[in-house]
Formats: sequence, C-alpha cells, structure tokens
Amino acid sequence: QTQDPCAVCLPTVQAIRGDDITVRSYKVESRITSRFAHTTVRSSVVNSGSKAQSIGFNVQIPKRAFITNFTMNVNGITFVGSVKEKTVARNLYAQARARGKAAGIVRANSQDMETFKTEVHVPPGSNIEFELHYQEMMHRRLGFYEHSLYLQPGRLVPQFQVDVYVFEPKGISMVQTPNTLGVQFTELIKVTSTKDKAHIVFKPNLQQQRKCDNCTDSAIDGIFTVKYDVTRDSNAGELQVSDGHFVHFFAPSNLSPLPKNIVFVIDVSGSMWGVKMKQTVEAMQAILDDLTVDDHFSIVDFNHNVRCWSEELVPGSSIQIADAKKYIQSIKPNGGTNINEALMRAVQMLVRASNQGLIDPRSVSMVILVSDGDPTVGEIKLSTIQKNVKRVMREEFSLFSLGIGFDVDYDFLERIAMENRGMAQRIYANHDAAEQLRTFYSQVSSPLLRRITIQFPEDSVSDVTQNRFDKYFSGSELVVAGKVLPSESNTLTSFTTASAVNTDTAELDMELAKQQHSFTGFARQMWAYLTIKQLISERSLAATAAKKRKITQRIMSLAVEHQFVTPLTALLVESEDAKERLLADTPRDPKHGLRVVYQPPPWVQMTTPAPPSQAEKGPEEWTLPQKVTLVDNDPHFIVHLPGSNMDVCFNIDSKPGHILNLVSDSGLVVNGQLISSKQAHKSKVSTYFGTVSVYYQPDGITFTSRLTLSRLCFRVRISIVKDSHVTVTINNNIQVMVLLHRVWKKHPVSVDFLGIYIPNDNQYSPLVHGLIGQFSREPEVSVYDIHEGVDPLKKQATMEVKGNKLQVTRGWQKDYRRDKRHGSNVYCWFIHNSGKGFIDGHYTDYIVPYLNSFLQTL
Repeated sequence: QTQDPCAVCLPTVQAIRGDDITVRSYKVESRITSRFAHTTVRSSVVNSGSKAQSIGFNVQIPKRAFITNFTMNVNGITFVGSVKEKTVARNLYAQARARGKAAGIVRANSQDMETFKTEVHVPPGSNIEFELHYQEMMHRRLGFYEHSLYLQPGRLVPQFQVDVYVFEPKGISMVQTPNTLGVQFTELIKVTSTKDKAHIVFKPNLQQQRKCDNCTDSAIDGIFTVKYDVTRDSNAGELQVSDGHFVHFFAPSNLSPLPKNIVFVIDVSGSMWGVKMKQTVEAMQAILDDLTVDDHFSIVDFNHNVRCWSEELVPGSSIQIADAKKYIQSIKPNGGTNINEALMRAVQMLVRASNQGLIDPRSVSMVILVSDGDPTVGEIKLSTIQKNVKRVMREEFSLFSLGIGFDVDYDFLERIAMENRGMAQRIYANHDAAEQLRTFYSQVSSPLLRRITIQFPEDSVSDVTQNRFDKYFSGSELVVAGKVLPSESNTLTSFTTASAVNTDTAELDMELAKQQHSFTGFARQMWAYLTIKQLISERSLAATAAKKRKITQRIMSLAVEHQFVTPLTALLVESEDAKERLLADTPRDPKHGLRVVYQPPPWVQMTTPAPPSQAEKGPEEWTLPQKVTLVDNDPHFIVHLPGSNMDVCFNIDSKPGHILNLVSDSGLVVNGQLISSKQAHKSKVSTYFGTVSVYYQPDGITFTSRLTLSRLCFRVRISIVKDSHVTVTINNNIQVMVLLHRVWKKHPVSVDFLGIYIPNDNQYSPLVHGLIGQFSREPEVSVYDIHEGVDPLKKQATMEVKGNKLQVTRGWQKDYRRDKRHGSNVYCWFIHNSGKGFIDGHYTDYIVPYLNSFLQTL
C-alpha cells in the first residue's frame, strides 16, 4: 500500500501449506532515544491443525536498518543469533549441514525494503515464538522525524499491541500520529507525552480489529506512523555524550534560503510513455511554481537526442515559468536514452553561467536528473559516464538522481550522485509517483548553508564520522558522531560555523539510567551505524581492489563488534547447545529477500534421514555438482550464471608461461600456468593449462597439480584418481577439481593439459575475485535481439552486462567430467576479445608473477 522506504511491516504469519494456525500475540516495541531507534517484533503462534505444516513469519524492514538479532523457540528448543564475519558463519553452518542438521538462510536484498522471511515446518500442536530486532537512525526531513510501521497481520489476533517510546533529552517540541492507518483506528491510538518523553500505544481488541461486526477478517492493513521533532535551544546544535561516545546534531533554523541554480534533466525516452511521463509532468508543474525570481533554471530533456528548453539559465519569473510549463506539457516520449550527453550539456550550462559571472557567489548550483532506464544511445558504459560526469562537475555543483520504477539501474544513479555531492532516491511508478517527486524536491529546494564543518578541540575526540558537509537544507539535520577521549574535564565542546556548544560528559548517562524505556547504548550504536554506512558508500567508490579490501575488513570488524547484519556479515542462529544452526547470509538472487527455513530435528518430528553430505562420502563417490564454472581446452572459460539460468563462454588469448589468477580470496588462491601446443596451428598458437596451483594461506600449504598428478599435501582434503583427476576440498565448503587430458605422445601438435572445474556453490568471502572468483557475485545479464549470424548454426545477439553492450555468438564448449574422451556439449553465449566487457578490467590484469601469488589490484 505504500512504497515509503521508512515503512516497516509488522510480521505476517501465514500457513505455507494448510491454514489451521492460531496467532496468540503480535507485539511491536520501538524505543527511540536521541533519534536512534531499536525495534523489537515478537509473535507467538500455534499449529492448531491436525497435520504438520509450514508456518511463515514475514517482516519488512527499511533498507537503512540493520538487523541485530533473531531468536526463535520451537517446542522448547531456543535458537539465538549472533553476527559473525561471513566466512566464519558459513564455515560453522557448513559443519552443521554436513552432519545433516538444520538448514536456513537470512538474506538481504537490494530494494529499498527488505523482507525477512522465516518458514518453520512443525507437527500438530507445536508452539512457535519469533523475535526480531533491528536498529536504525531517524532522519529528519521537512522539519520532523518519522517512524512508520506497516501493519498487515492478515488475521485477528487476541493480543495485538504496538508501543513506541520516544525519549529526547533536550525536549520534544511536537508529536503526532497522522491518520495513515484508517479513520476507524484514530481514536484507538493513545499518545502520552511530557517535556522529554512520549509513549504512543495502539492496542485494539478482537472486536475492534474486525472489518465488520461479524467479520472474521482483520481490518488492520496499512501504515502506523509517528511524527515528532525536538526542542532546539539555539542554532549552534545539540551535543550529547553517553557511554564514551558523542553525537552532535545540527539543524539551524530562522535562516534565509540561498538562491539556487537548477538544471532539470528529464528522460523522455520511449520507456517513459504513459503514466511515468504524465506524473513527471504533473510534478514539474508544482516544482516550477516553487521557484522564485532569485533562482535561475533551465530544462534539458533527452531521448536519443538532447534538447534544451533554454541554452542559458533564466530567472524564475512568472513569464519564464509559464513558458517552461508549456514546454514540459508538449513533450512526447519516444526513442532511446542518451544520459551521458544530457548530463554533459547540463553541467556545461552551469559552467558557462559561472564563467560569465551570472551566478550569485552565495547561490547553490545543482543538476536534478530524472530517468527510468539505462543508457542505450551514445556512451553506454556506466563507468565511463560516471568518470565523464565527475570530470566536468565543479566542486560547487551537486548532482541529484531520481530513478523512476523498478527496472532502473539505481546503483548507478546512486554512485554518480554520491560522487558529486548529491543523493539519489528511487521513485516508485505508482499512483503516488508525482507526490514522491515533489517531496524529494522539497527536501533540496531550500539550501540554507554551504560548506559546513563541525569541529572539536584537539585531543578530545577520536574516530569522528563525516564532519564536513557540502550543504545544509531546511528541515533536515547534520549528524556527527565519535568517541570521547579520557580527559580531566567533564565537558566536551563542538564548534560549528563560528558557534559553539558544550555538554557535560556524565549528565546524560545518569539521566538515561532513570528512564525505563530509553535505549542506553544509543550513542555507541549510532556511531557504529553512521561509520558503517559511510564505509559502505566509500567501498562502492573505491578506486582500487586493495583499498576496497581494507574498507571491507573495517566494515566486517565493526559489524561483528556491534552485531549488525550487513552485506558483509552474516547472522548465525543456533540452538543453545549449538547442535542446530541456521544462517543469515546474502542471497544470490536478490528477489528472494531475507529468509530462514527451519526443519526440526528428529526428536521434534519424524523426518527422512538426510543423504550423506559430500564431505562425508569417500573419495571414490565424490563428484562435483551439476552446475559448475570451468576452464578447459584452449583455455575455454564456461561461467554458469544460476540466476539467469545461462552459460557464458570466453577464451583467454594469452602467452605460454603466463600465470592466470582464477580465484583470489582471503586465505585462498587458485592459479593456472599456460603451456603451448607443439607448433602453431593455422597461424595461431594454442595455449592450455599445464600447472594448476591451489594455495591455502592460513596454513601455508600449497597443493600443486602437475601433469603427473602425484603431489599430495596434508591439511586440505584431496581425492586422487590416478591419471584421471584430483579433487581438492577446503573447509568442506570450497572444492576444485583438476582434470587430466592425455594425448598420444607422438602427436605432432597437441600436448597433455589440465581442465579446472569449480562448483557454483563454493562459499567464498566478500573479498573474492579472479577470472572465476568474481562471478560468485552474479552480474545482471540480459540477452536480446537474437538473430541469424554468418554461420547459420550459430545465432548472434546483443548482451548487456556490467554497463557494457556486447555482440555475442551462440555456440558450445565441452564439459569433460563424465566423458573425458568426447565430452558433453555446453551451449553458451560466447564473449569475444578475451572476455572484454564481461570480466572486470582486461584479461592482462589477472596475470600474476608466481603460482602462489594473490591478485593484488584490478
């Protein structure tokens, strides 16, 4: 019912198979202390049917929140979660799975809303209790903080209650509960507030939950919202210290807005036809009316061509605004998408106005891009567009990106905005899209300050989060956090734009101890929350692989210390005796959301014994899974993409003696050295892998497979079939098979060579890379315009991947695992030019000096 990214869904309990369940209670409690919220969602359910069934527990949480824990009690067996580095959690989970124990996943997706899904298969009469915890920082927008819960229980609940507790040490200036849940529930929401505390409770009884007097369906289906703002003594800001950490809030008011110079860049390609364009026009009508005569603006609209309503910035006079509205209304969407040229023209317009002295030195200049798709005309490589924009943007300009719909490359729009002192927002293409556009514009349309720095006395603080800001907009808030260093003084002082504020470093802790529902660790958690969020942004913009790895390690360390489930950490949920484990992890398919699946052990329910795991089978029984990524023959790479259900092939045309990195991970490296055929065949020297090295750094052990396949080492599990193949298994969750191809010794051209086969479900760390390792993070791939090629047996097509548009050919390569002589055909789309555009960088980036060398940079 809403696409508000701040909304949170109360858990939906449902029977996956069957419908005989009783929900005893639904309870949500949010404790907001100094803008930091800790939310707990609890539900108690009984399988009241006569048969075993799977019961689902689903909760939507905002993307900006971090899950901190999930616990579950199934018939007296309690599962408790703990956040660990992903590799550690995966290894512990793999050990439990190898023993045939419980299996499950909690996953994070890439949309603004994440869905936590739990599925529990239980016998009749079972009692299940769920409890989910997550934390988030409240963001001030348009003059208030908003905490929203999406309530959709789906059935009547005997004990239904929502409690929101707010504690703001400096005082609460207003608290509201907008009528977003429905008129019939307005009188049931009770608000109790004092100077610095507020308690909002929603507790409908069974009759009040019904759609009608005799209905058995629940009428609760919508948004429960709490809005509030805090008391501000001055424009200097608010400084709070607790638990050895500080948080500085800066939200000055009573300032005159700065003039602004805006170039609106609007996508009018064919995909914008219909509702998207109608709502963009509607939003632009209201946005143009907001301009004043002190503001300057222009409009650039683009499809495959780029047009300007005015080549120069013009004042926001009534005459100019009326003319701009007519121009917007006359647009008819069609054609392709030339984002690069449109942005270049927009920035050039600002540069020209600045060079000519037409821009007020106090003003704020910005480009606002509205688009619903990827570039299809002109420069289409996203990384090149990103570089082009950064190159031409001046320090005093900002770029804001609005992505309309679900098919837009939002990650790209977010990167170019962040890199150019702006921000991005997804606009959902529904009935509310025009209002979403207007709301976003209202957040950035009143700049009050430029180039703000919040400073602290030397040797008083450490580990400070971002403290320099390009702009401050009316109704928002700037937040800086850090650690307080030991000092003889009991006060801490901060300085902001020539104003100062100080606070007692012990006063707040004493006050928090008195509050029953305050979140006593808020400052420590808020500092970690802000730091991790900023590091994740820096990681996405890291220029080198080495810098990216350093940031990754920092994120993982902080997330484990503060128990945040991030894209780089995992939540291991285990029983009290650690015999049963579930895993919270990142999905291969982001559409699946956050998910836990639990199958109770035999003493809870009779189950069919699980087959022995791969780790428990003898070497002679072990075979690789059906789906693998492999390198064989000349050397031909075949990458299986499970999410797209396709195979992609490419060759590497390197030189004999070169060593190519296949997998580089924390502690693990797989490299292959090339050899050549005996003589050139048809003017081309064929190359093959003659040596494969598997190096496991934690134990300093190297396994090298040469043509004799005779080297054996301890500590890694190795299965050898003489003159056939070697299988190396590390920690029960990473396998590599090396296959030997023998040829007639007197063959005039061919030589013995090796093939490498690596399962797609190998469990690597987030740091993994290499010619094969990089595809553990499956790229989005689309293939279209399939047509006949020069060879009637090999169709051709266009493939879009990683921001590149490639011409590909349908062909086949060989998988020799089951038939070493003839092999079996694997049909795939072939990438030309040594995988250019499909692999990260150029194939020469993967050449390493030694067989045990890790891939350092890319």
